[in-house]
Amino acid sequence: MKTLDKIPTNKIERAGQLFKTGIKVGGNYIAYYGEKMVNPSLNRDKLNENNAEDIYDGLQNLKGSALKVAQMLSMDKSIMPQAYVDKFSLSQFSVPPLSAPLVRKTFKKYLGKFPEEVYDTFAPNSSNAASIGQVHIASKNGKKLAVKIQYPGVADSISSDLALVKPIATRMFNLKGKDSEKYFLEVENKLLEETDYVLELKQSIEMVNACQQIKNLRFPHYYPELSSEKILTMDWMEGEHLSEFTAHNKDREKGDQLGQALWDFYMFQMHELRQVHADPHPGNFLIDSEANLMPIDFGCIKKVPDEFYIPYFELANPKYINDPVLFNQKLYELEILRADDSKAEIVYFTEIFHRLLTLFTKPFQTDHFDFSDEAFFAEIAVMGEDFTKDTQLRKMNGNRGSKHFLYINRTFFGLYNLMNDLKARVDTQNYKKYMSIKN
Repeated sequence: MKTLDKIPTNKIERAGQLFKTGIKVGGNYIAYYGEKMVNPSLNRDKLNENNAEDIYDGLQNLKGSALKVAQMLSMDKSIMPQAYVDKFSLSQFSVPPLSAPLVRKTFKKYLGKFPEEVYDTFAPNSSNAASIGQVHIASKNGKKLAVKIQYPGVADSISSDLALVKPIATRMFNLKGKDSEKYFLEVENKLLEETDYVLELKQSIEMVNACQQIKNLRFPHYYPELSSEKILTMDWMEGEHLSEFTAHNKDREKGDQLGQALWDFYMFQMHELRQVHADPHPGNFLIDSEANLMPIDFGCIKKVPDEFYIPYFELANPKYINDPVLFNQKLYELEILRADDSKAEIVYFTEIFHRLLTLFTKPFQTDHFDFSDEAFFAEIAVMGEDFTKDTQLRKMNGNRGSKHFLYINRTFFGLYNLMNDLKARVDTQNYKKYMSIKN
């Protein structure tokens, strides 16, 4: 794989890269419509493949928040064309890495020494690379280590990257009025947190200590003395990424074991810690030879305040879903319905969210749930397709819901997809045995 000696960091350079990508995508559409005039039966598969490749190629050279968007989109299997899911999934752990000279320069800047002065051994070429940083294998005092190095300029470019995509997102999601700014600020703040490795080190140690008792989970040890604001050192964990494991696994018991560990891990965080690992994609989980789950990245942790947590999980209770008055009350508490809504908007969004929540809360309605049930995920896909085709939805003000929905919904959507990949059958209440205060 090619390496990068430089990453565009200022707004003009990054905007220019996106402009070049836009020209390529425009050319793909011209070619597609030209072919379609000759062959009216032509489908969009080739167009999707070409667009996905050109968009990804542009984003992987930018890295940072631009590539992080691709990573987030790759989790959306039920709505995005498969070509985009396949290509954007590479952003989870396989993108062009920094060159060895740039790695040494970054190390010297943030630790005051070159890597070979810090570790007994240090591999100059990365073992894997993702959207914000890349990982190198090192050793010290007989221990094999994973050293994560952040790409230069990532934190500085977040605001400008979001400013570039804001007009597109505003149109895509029909966001109107000044209230839409809260969503962009939520994304910006979380991305900035992900570039703070001092914060990630603190979050990692806290999460490891809190979740040690959960069965079939393993965590790396972290080394504060070998870490800084842009460099993070931890134990090297031997295993394969979750997506690699699910590609070949035929053992349902292993899938169930891993799924139970994953489910308990997330439910314990949500209900006991009230903060949650909000980046559940396959690249953030390894699996060892004994089918233990190993979370390896705690850069994106979402705190869940009571004013959101309480009504959110009350809506997982049939008592609230099936009572129109209580249901309506919770929609206001979660900012889904607003005081300035018209009667038509109240009726419309109440119906939409009743359908949405009735489906998405199914795993919480019973003591056990089978995430290999393709009918459940087919319902999600159909619902997503219905929403994208709903012309009335485009006319409504899209500013719906508390800002906390962004990362909490992303968390559950990603969790459900991982559980489906594992074909896991789980006890949905098992996590309670790990809690100091049982529900």
